[in-house]
Amino acid sequence: MWHPLLRRHIMNVDKLREELEIDEGVRYHVYLDHLGYPTFGIGHLVIEGDPEYPGEEGEPVSPDRVVEAFESDLETVLSDCNKLYSDFDDLPEDAQHIIANMMFNMGLPRLSQFKGMKRGVDARDWNAAADEMVDSRWYNQVTNRAQRLVDRMRAI
Repeated sequence: MWHPLLRRHIMNVDKLREELEIDEGVRYHVYLDHLGYPTFGIGHLVIEGDPEYPGEEGEPVSPDRVVEAFESDLETVLSDCNKLYSDFDDLPEDAQHIIANMMFNMGLPRLSQFKGMKRGVDARDWNAAADEMVDSRWYNQVTNRAQRLVDRMRAI
């Protein structure tokens, strides 16, 4: 949604959450992710300081805690998106969602390595950005998710 007074896009965070729930799933117990790390909720990695730490597999997690962890993770993700793209709030909303989805999945250190994608986004060349997304290990690791995001990038 474009906010005329702020001259920037206001991201629909509820829509982003729905997208991430599809891509990450939502689990109300601790499970081991594909790398064997304790995780719960919407892809929240259990870290020291979390009440769930060290994260015993099967440990139940309340819906309120899932929301709390997601909101904290999302705050970090959006902050990192703004670090990587100084004009993040000026990008089309779908580009914001795609970048935030990738940031949620990979984190800043890995997404910042997508230099060709960043050049494409900075130039508003969505096909070039999508081409660079395809040309990555990430694309082969999460192919279904990645293909959905690539298709959306090309459609901007």
